Order: sequence, then structure tokens, then C-alpha cells
Amino acid sequence: MHNPTTLADRRRFRLHNLKISLPTKALAFGLAMLPLHAINASKASNQYAQVISSNTLTVVAVKSPTTVFNDGQYFHGFGYDLMRNYAQSLNVQLNFQIVDSNATALKWVAKGKANLALTNADMQSIDQKSLMSFSASCGDATVLQKNGLDTQLNLVFKDAKDHLTQTASSFICQSKSNGAIQHLASFYNHHVVNEGSWDTIERDLQQRMPIYRASFERAAEQYNLNWHMLAAMGYQESYLKPNSVSPTGVRGLMMLTSDTAKAMGIENRTDPEQSIQGGAKYYDSLLSRYEYIPNPDRHWYALIAYNMGPGAVTFIQKQLEKQGEDPNNWLNMYAYLQRHQASNARYLQALQYVTRIRAYLEHIQNQQLINI
Repeated sequence: MHNPTTLADRRRFRLHNLKISLPTKALAFGLAMLPLHAINASKASNQYAQVISSNTLTVVAVKSPTTVFNDGQYFHGFGYDLMRNYAQSLNVQLNFQIVDSNATALKWVAKGKANLALTNADMQSIDQKSLMSFSASCGDATVLQKNGLDTQLNLVFKDAKDHLTQTASSFICQSKSNGAIQHLASFYNHHVVNEGSWDTIERDLQQRMPIYRASFERAAEQYNLNWHMLAAMGYQESYLKPNSVSPTGVRGLMMLTSDTAKAMGIENRTDPEQSIQGGAKYYDSLLSRYEYIPNPDRHWYALIAYNMGPGAVTFIQKQLEKQGEDPNNWLNMYAYLQRHQASNARYLQALQYVTRIRAYLEHIQNQQLINI
């Protein structure tokens, strides 16, 4: 397609990218036949060459439920993970910057301060700055909509002819084709907790969080953890009820088994202070076990292990390796659990466990419950 110069041309460019078909659009996907980082940077235009030479992809975005959350230590979110995976495909580091408005994000791209923006800015605003955009889901709004994500999320670039724009569109549509976007959207599903349950959850947190906040904070400080995450785990485990007992014998606010409690030096599992300390220590040990996995994925692996046991995680990793898949990639682990959840109730439980904790974590942050 020629370099779009008019408003109509730019809109046609966007529609062209939204409707790309893998078998027929050789221009957009020819680049995908090779490793993205193998493209000759000397022939690339400014943005791509800059990314490769600096070994850094700079992405700017506005914080939102679809783009990114900050848990106090690490970023996570649909948009953030999508860009992290794209940067990995280029074999460069991701520099993810959060700004206060779409206007600022677009300005950063227009001035070359960022290589691309992840935004839901309206088309008129994008056109006014002579920028180019295409769908963050390769035009598949349904996969975002059914998971409660923003269907208007777009990637915005400075130049349609830049290799960075071309490799990004190729990567996004490859991710759609191979199911990665589906799994990513499913993990960040904002319907994982029934909408009618949030009033009860909010009431529980308002009533019980003040009682245990100090204990969560002390344990988090001791093990260099985020206390919001520990609180989200505690709510998923027991609704912050220290006398909880499961049919399998786990008990206490953090629902420790007798063996785990003993290993963590906990004498009384129903004592909330001890339970939180034991849960934090065990979670920290699991994070150390998966230290070879980058954050935030390391946290999701540790949560699955907290729920199912490290042995179950090791088993799945071995199965993924046998299938020729990266056993340390969270999307592969998540996809495996999804594929086998119908035949293995533990996998279904693990999926619900990790996605609900993620949802509770984000809710605690958004509602500023830390100020209770």
C-alpha cells in the first residue's frame, strides 16, 4: 500500500491492517517468516533501527484495566504482556512508560519519545497528529469483548512504512492466529468474578482487611513481597477468615497444609499472624524456586504451585517440553491448564485460583483499600 497522506488514505491503511488475512497478505506477513530480530536493521527506517541499535522498545500507555496494572513492584496486564512478548520477539528489552492521558501518549510518539503507543484514543486525535494505528487484536474485537477488555485498544506508530510498524502488525496477527491473544485475553478476563459478587467482596474487605493489614505488611516486608498480593491470596484462600478449614484438611487464613505449616515453622495454623507469616514464607520460597522465570510470570507460576503443589507444575512443564513448547512461558502453562481442565478438576481449580487472585489484586489497588 502506498504511503497514506490524506485522511481517507490513513483510514484505508488502518482498515487494511485490521482485515489482514495470513494466507493472502504477503507484505505484512513475509517478515513473519523469519525471526523478527533477524531483519536487516541497516535497511530499516528510523524507529526500527533505533529499537535494534538501542536494544530497547519504548512503549507508552495510559493505565487502564486493559493495558496495565502496577502491583507495587511489577507491571502486568493484557496490553503490557502483549508488548512484552513483542519486545521478546525482537530480542530487545521493553521500556514501558505510563502517562496520564491519550493525548500525552500520542505526543510522545509524534515527537519520537516513544516507539509506539498503546491507546484507545479516537481516530480523529490520531489523524490530527498524522500517526498510524491498527487493532491490538488484529481486528478480532470479539476476543476482547467477551473477556471484558477494551475493544478500542490500538497500537499507534509514527510511520506506516517503518519496519517497526510492519513487524508489529505481523506479530499481533500471528498472535491472533496461534491463539496467544485468546489465551492472554482469557487470563486477564474481567468477568472471572461474577459482577454481582463485587459488593460482597468489597464489604468483606472493608470489614476484615483492617484487622489483618498490619500482619500482611509485616510479612511482606520480611520477605520483600507486595502485601496487596498476600492479601489477595488470603481472600481467595479463606475470605480472610482465620478459622477456615477445607475438606482436605488445609486450614487457617492462608490455608496451609499441616506439612507446609511444619516446614515453615508454624505451630498454630489458625492463628492469623502465624498463618500469614507461613503463607508469605512459603510463597517466597516458591518465587525463589521459579527465579529463572521473568516477572510477572514468576508470580503466576508460584501461585499455581501454591495451589497444586510444585510437583504438579513440574509435571506440566515436562509435558510442555515434550510437546516442543517453552515450559517457562506463562501462556503455554495457562493454555495447557485450559486444554485439560475438563478432564482434571485440579487444573480447573488452579485456573480459577490464579485468575481470581489477579482480579482481587487489581480490585484492591483500584479501590485504594490500602488506605483502610
